[in-house]
Amino acid sequence: MKPAIAPGVKVRLCSAAVITLPRVPFALALALAGAASLPAGQPRPNNVAQRYQQLCANCHGDKLQGAQAGSLLDDVWTAGADDASIERSIRQGFPEKGMPAWGSAIPDKEIRAMVIYIREQRALHAAGQLKFAKPADFVTARSQLHEYQVSTWVGGMKEPYSLAFLKPDLAIATEKRGHAFLIEKGKLAARPLLGLPAVDTGGQAGLYDVVPHPDHARNGWVYFAFSDPQRNAKGEAVSLTRVVRGKIKDNTLVEQETIYQARTEHYTKAGGVHFGGRLAFDRAGFLYLTIGERGGKSVAQDLGLPIGKVHRLHDDGRVPADNPFAKDPKALASIWSYGHRNSQGLAFEPGTGRLYSTEHGPRGGDELNLVERGRNYGWPVITYGMDYSGDAITQITSQEGMEQPLTYWVPSLAVCGITFYEGDLFPRWKGQLFLATLAAQELRRIELRDGKVVAQEVVFKELGRIRHVVPGPDGALYALLPERIARIAPAATVAAP
Repeated sequence: MKPAIAPGVKVRLCSAAVITLPRVPFALALALAGAASLPAGQPRPNNVAQRYQQLCANCHGDKLQGAQAGSLLDDVWTAGADDASIERSIRQGFPEKGMPAWGSAIPDKEIRAMVIYIREQRALHAAGQLKFAKPADFVTARSQLHEYQVSTWVGGMKEPYSLAFLKPDLAIATEKRGHAFLIEKGKLAARPLLGLPAVDTGGQAGLYDVVPHPDHARNGWVYFAFSDPQRNAKGEAVSLTRVVRGKIKDNTLVEQETIYQARTEHYTKAGGVHFGGRLAFDRAGFLYLTIGERGGKSVAQDLGLPIGKVHRLHDDGRVPADNPFAKDPKALASIWSYGHRNSQGLAFEPGTGRLYSTEHGPRGGDELNLVERGRNYGWPVITYGMDYSGDAITQITSQEGMEQPLTYWVPSLAVCGITFYEGDLFPRWKGQLFLATLAAQELRRIELRDGKVVAQEVVFKELGRIRHVVPGPDGALYALLPERIARIAPAATVAAP
């Protein structure tokens, strides 16, 4: 049976006021991983502005200000700033960074028109005529089940990636750029945490998840996933997802231990795309780790490679003897499941212990999966998406021996972090799954019943790209936005500033 596509599931948009926050501009990378999807059958855009919005805005921002990739309004160009260089970048792309070669999808005259459009928008920006909406720090709205307020809990951050509470009044947050900060009583530390390993931050590489050990109060262990920069046998810069743990003393990570590190020959070119990087502990204390397929597509099906997989480990990094491929001499013993493209959400359902993941599709085909022992999730043999250039990846959406997603989204939402709500501030949300999205800028509530999606609701949207959503010990939810961490609490519990 194929899962119900989004229109087949109840989806309600709450009455929240729509407020747009500007995205953070940064150096141009021209990386279009997670690019805006152009739905199948949609008419060809009749002007260059429409073409930009459909193909480029998700990564470079709706007004060229930058989002997942860099701003086109600043003067930092990594591949040349003259017209010929920009045309070449559009035409040939940067596949290693996730940007397709658009020359196969749009004609040269439209590429030339795109360069002119970029020049025009840059001129408007320089003249002060390109306006961006002012951020809103406080929003009150009503969802289907609860009235709530969104307020800034911690500001002054840059691309926060993960958040974990170590104590009721102490948390730690990571930033993609390689920094981690302690947050005590809602105040961000003045200096980043010292002692972190070196982090590759090119493209989609960076510092990812931070998760405390289930028995952190006793043992003090904190786990970090990050893209680990190394040199291969040829002296080339390579990187791959690695996990370390350590203890925090005097704002320094000490007693560090490597929990997971692949062999150097399995590392791929530094920077680039699809690192995964999410961590989750199950009720028995086993640690699960996602690693993306690094843009290699078919490698996700190779059990002899660590990429495109979910891995299962003991808390100290040992490989459990009962892992599904532990006795297969041709497979890596740490693999729990395979055929994954890039899973950036991972969470266990309280009560049932089921493991769920969200997975970025290509152009369309984002997925929510129930991750089970030894299963093959199909990428790239089956998918509900197509290549960013518009070329088909496969005509197959199902095949015997490959798992179907619980639901999928076309066009892509750019699905990211997930969490199950177990607090007391929102009683009717208890036990339900919350999903952060990047391109759609939505926080979604997903109702599951017996491992199946029965309803969805857009709780709020257009407050910025949401990297993750995390429950707090106070019963609130915390959403990681481009420059801040926002607190979601019942309307009656938060006073407007």
